[in-house]
Amino acid sequence: MNLLELRDVRAAYGRITVLHGVDLAVAAGQVVALLGPNGAGKTTVLKTAAGVHPPSSGTLLLGGRDVTGAAPRDLARAGVCLIPEGRGVFPNLSVRDNLLMMTFTGRGREEIEEIAFSRFPILAKRASQAAGTMSGGEQQMLALARGLATDPAVLLLDELSMGLAPLVVGRLYEEVAEIARQGVAVLVVEQFAAAVLGIADQAAVLVRGRIERRGHPDDGLRAELSTLYMGSST
Repeated sequence: MNLLELRDVRAAYGRITVLHGVDLAVAAGQVVALLGPNGAGKTTVLKTAAGVHPPSSGTLLLGGRDVTGAAPRDLARAGVCLIPEGRGVFPNLSVRDNLLMMTFTGRGREEIEEIAFSRFPILAKRASQAAGTMSGGEQQMLALARGLATDPAVLLLDELSMGLAPLVVGRLYEEVAEIARQGVAVLVVEQFAAAVLGIADQAAVLVRGRIERRGHPDDGLRAELSTLYMGSST
């Protein structure tokens, strides 16, 4: 079953149309990588899926239900979690206080910390440390831990690898794959395909607001990426 689906979605900023009829679906337990060059509209796809940016036309479905135009808070309550580019943690607060803020989800502090510290043990060691003084990888772990506190059905990740060493990125994506195995639908936006294709079940390449190619990462897609990133599918 597709937990998240965009059907013929168009989106614009003022008079400038950014998405030109995007069709994209993510099933439970699946990792879908959305690839493409800078300016292709990848982040706009995530914002539209999270309700942050309303589509100008088309349909957004969550668990088969039409939620087009729903407010971000309503989609969040329904299980959509967006972790934006830049990690989205509060740098001046400690790791523990960053997690404490997630008690608005209805879960208690102890449960949230147990989820976070069991998946990312390093965060337990950094519990009293200001989030902004941790490494980039540790901050990204904290962002993921905060997202998991919402018990998401759909997880939207924007440029998880940005500014991180390849070894750290590999470990983070191992965690993302494990999250998906627990039944979460994961949509990952990445500019650097190599970072995510190793765990992706499906991949789609967005060029100038249109899906130019989709399929399994090993189905010839890797070889075509350079051409697709140049804006041509031939």
